[in-house]
Amino acid sequence: MTTGPRSLDSLPPALIATIMTKLDVSSVRSAASTCTTLRSSASHLLSFLPTFHLLDIAVSVDLLRPLLLRQNPHLTSLKVDCDRLNDSAIEILLCPSLRELCLYNCADFNGKLLSEIGTRCPDLRSLCLGSVAGKRGRSVHISELEELLRGCTQLEALVLMFDVSLFLHRNFAQVWALASEKLTSLEIGYISSVTVTEMLSQNLGTPQSPNCIRPSILSGIQKLCLSVDYITDAMVGMISKGLTSLTHLDLRDAPLIEPVLTFDLTNAGLQQMNQYGKLKHLSLVRCQDFCITYFRRVNDLGILLMADKCANMESIYLSGFCRVTDTGFKTMLHSCSRLYQLRVSQGTQLTDLVFHDISATSLTLTHVSLRFCNLLTNHAVINLVSNKDLRVLDLRNCKNLGDEALRAISTLPKLKVLLLDGSDVSDMGLLYSRQGLIGSLVTLSVRGCKRLTDKCISALFDGPSKMELRELDLSENPNLSDNAVLLLAKSRVPLFELRMRNCQHIGDTAVMALASMQIDKDRWHGSSLRLLDLYGCGGITALSFRWFKKPYFPRLRWLGVTGSVNRDLVDALARSRPFLHVQYRGDELRSDQWDCSDSAYVHDYDEVHDYDEADDELEQWLLEGEIDHDDEEMGDAENNAEVGE
Repeated sequence: MTTGPRSLDSLPPALIATIMTKLDVSSVRSAASTCTTLRSSASHLLSFLPTFHLLDIAVSVDLLRPLLLRQNPHLTSLKVDCDRLNDSAIEILLCPSLRELCLYNCADFNGKLLSEIGTRCPDLRSLCLGSVAGKRGRSVHISELEELLRGCTQLEALVLMFDVSLFLHRNFAQVWALASEKLTSLEIGYISSVTVTEMLSQNLGTPQSPNCIRPSILSGIQKLCLSVDYITDAMVGMISKGLTSLTHLDLRDAPLIEPVLTFDLTNAGLQQMNQYGKLKHLSLVRCQDFCITYFRRVNDLGILLMADKCANMESIYLSGFCRVTDTGFKTMLHSCSRLYQLRVSQGTQLTDLVFHDISATSLTLTHVSLRFCNLLTNHAVINLVSNKDLRVLDLRNCKNLGDEALRAISTLPKLKVLLLDGSDVSDMGLLYSRQGLIGSLVTLSVRGCKRLTDKCISALFDGPSKMELRELDLSENPNLSDNAVLLLAKSRVPLFELRMRNCQHIGDTAVMALASMQIDKDRWHGSSLRLLDLYGCGGITALSFRWFKKPYFPRLRWLGVTGSVNRDLVDALARSRPFLHVQYRGDELRSDQWDCSDSAYVHDYDEVHDYDEADDELEQWLLEGEIDHDDEEMGDAENNAEVGE
């Protein structure tokens, strides 16, 4: 019997299909690009694939149609970026078998999307919708929300990440009586505090007669996340009394003007918090998006009153409590023996004394964020690092922290995320981290640390030890130049995200170095970058745009540049790479664009997962066969830019 090389054609199609069912969409398409056998199997697989997640790439309806086959009765989970879709895609996206549905960037959809989900997806357990009707001319009607809630009777988690005040109707609060009795998690992008109070007041009202049964509204909610106009005593009291099963409460507001007493949170409101003693996660945040304002009517007494019922609390986030002093914060730490996540922002009276005896407590903190706590010094950090299990440490805008703090931090063996924006650390401080910390670190941000120079790259990356660093932010450092990027390229560290915005001495040389750096003989190192932010870099000219064309930076998904360099070039680049998000107006780039909260760095970093290298092949497969004139158009834009110069 003779043996020799055998092709995949000799294997049973069922065997190949079974193996490919273990892959995600990107990996399936990557395999499909290798040979005709796998391509045929991939096309067949889409007819019974149970999970379809496509978030890195926003596809058009024409590209989506052959991927989402209507005859697939096994599809249970669908997650799609709908930035290039509209109502015409509804028939493709929705099917009765779905249990989980996440549609992001739905700005071009009308409220019809909601009603159709209620009609077509009766067995949904989890639903997330982002930015519905966000574009001018799009609208949502209260009846469409009714149809959604009435149709999805099995819904357990609902996320509406848009302004629900679009439902301008006097019966809006009562509509929620239609919500599934199984609903345990609700998140809303924006809703007025008055509406929330009206919704939950239905649970506490007294029927007018014994025969009158008032429907319970959201009584089974365990997790509630709301962005409101004002956090008020009335709303907090209604939530605490009306939601008896609540374990997770996240409230944030962004007042347009300084709140008056009736539209603010006071000590009395905090006293009503956690009446049933079940809360494990609490977040109260006052944002300063529109005006500089704080929770001025809350002081240490309010924290003391709340702390009496917080023994089971595991996670606390307080932002904007400007009148709370060390007394209040220490009471909270000593009362919450199970606390593992502590976040304080705008703690204007928080000092080192809060952490003076933290080693004497039973706390095992893993996530700590102390943003804009400007009275903290190195001594606070030296005491804080007695918690050797720390994985996330956010000290952004604590301007008095310097090299001694970094020396102490370098002793943390499990730290994955370190954010030091605006601190007083120097190149020497980063050298301390190189000696101990850098082996475990995944994310490092030293944005606005003005004492840093090009030597900070050598301090971080010179040496033989293996590094896990994947995300680096060097933005707003005036002393950084192209030489720093050349050193970074030489180090061959496989970064996924690199931010260098508003570094005036970063220019074309840096772009060329990143585009051509290699990690080994066979692989471009520039290919590992998924996000590159160069907005406001003074040395970037039209020359750099040549290096953003393929084959350079093939895995790049988010790019920040200054549009005024040459708007024609920016537009041509966006057209030549349709799946590249090009931001030219100065907005911050987020690779985790679905996380709109301020907790982007609170994830589990116990394991570092590399980005899927199949995404590039997926993009290639999607565009295969299309007539592409964009490279020529890009060349024309470059020529015009050179003539202009």
